[in-house]
Amino acid sequence: MDYPIKYPKMPDFNRIRGRLSEFSHLKYEYGSDKAEIEKILADAGAALDVALGKLLSLPEDAALAAQEPDALDAIKKLRPAGAAKALWKAFDKGLYADRLAGALLGRMAGCTLGAIVEGWKVDDMKDWAEWIGDPFPPVNYWSSIKRPNDKRYGVSTCYDYTLSGLKNVPVDDDVTYTVLGLLIAEEYGLDFTVEDVGAAWVKYLPYACTAEEVALINLRAGIPAQKAAETDNPFIQWIGADIRSDPWGYLAPGLPEKAAEMAWTDAWVSHRRNGIFGEMYFSAAIAAAFAVNDAVEALRLGLAEIPKDCLLARDVAWALDAGKGIKDYREARAAVDERFGEMSGVHTNNNACLTIFGLMIGGDDFTRCIGETVAMGYDNDCTAATVGSLFGAAYGVGAIPGHWYRPFNNKVLTYINGHPEFAVDDLLARYEALAKKLFD
Repeated sequence: MDYPIKYPKMPDFNRIRGRLSEFSHLKYEYGSDKAEIEKILADAGAALDVALGKLLSLPEDAALAAQEPDALDAIKKLRPAGAAKALWKAFDKGLYADRLAGALLGRMAGCTLGAIVEGWKVDDMKDWAEWIGDPFPPVNYWSSIKRPNDKRYGVSTCYDYTLSGLKNVPVDDDVTYTVLGLLIAEEYGLDFTVEDVGAAWVKYLPYACTAEEVALINLRAGIPAQKAAETDNPFIQWIGADIRSDPWGYLAPGLPEKAAEMAWTDAWVSHRRNGIFGEMYFSAAIAAAFAVNDAVEALRLGLAEIPKDCLLARDVAWALDAGKGIKDYREARAAVDERFGEMSGVHTNNNACLTIFGLMIGGDDFTRCIGETVAMGYDNDCTAATVGSLFGAAYGVGAIPGHWYRPFNNKVLTYINGHPEFAVDDLLARYEALAKKLFD
């Protein structure tokens, strides 16, 4: 694939669909035969089904597929040579507690800051900040938000994410999956299987989005967990697996290879290729961050756990190099737009690069890291959450200003079936109890 990415030109199907609908109504109102109208519409739908079938049957690039295997054993064979697989030789309880608290609270802060402007255009965020009198990029939670009574995931209102509304960690899928990963490891052990992940999803998830939604529907329909990602799923390279990276890094501190293996098992249920690599990469980077005291160095080490010639590895390497000259959110977003063109704003690869830029721009300044990342747009609650997680794992909770986590009041909300609320200190203790087992 060449850069900048230029996807195939798409007809305006939304316009065509809208016109078909409205003109079919108009013709019926004018007395045209209803059965004839329905036949024309059915023929149009059938023609689209034929086109989709032809699209799915097109041959793919065999050489690229060979560079991007899905199976874990094949992935391991294509990793760069010589990378350290164990950065911690023993479990350091004090260091782990500090870094884990930083990672978990940093993740929750970044997610909460980005959640209510998720996917907003950069200029829309900037204009809104100016209208309400907030700095931009943000240096604290938003003071006000549009449509404050709207609920996210049926639990938290948009007001609950604002500076005056914050009383806990409000609900979000990024936070929910971080907790769900812990539940999976507690129930099935650190050597959990793909089938275990599938069973946990059916048990705990009332709903999901994009690739996860497809996989959950397939699981509920009786499709085995090993195959749940492969049926009617065009989202298998999107960011959904990436946002599930953190538990495995927390559970394998200083052990990036083990973290990446757990990430692969989790990702397999819903993703393939670069979707899987995204979760493996950030899990490995988070695990490495516990040991190297430098978030950007951890990002470099994460590359050791994915195929060296896959598209994500190329994009990450580009971002690590390009980021040396990028000064702020606008330059970061412009660079990503130029490279990735019309790629979906919730794809793994472009958002991974924004995550990297956020950490490189902000350095050891947590507020700047997550503020600049949110200001870049795209899937900015996900990217800022990962930035916060990596920052905290590398520098510890003491490097995070208290105004980012004091409003949480030790309480986390989720939409996990039967588990609407968790205490932050309880989550930290439970992660620690499991992480120690890898070093016993």
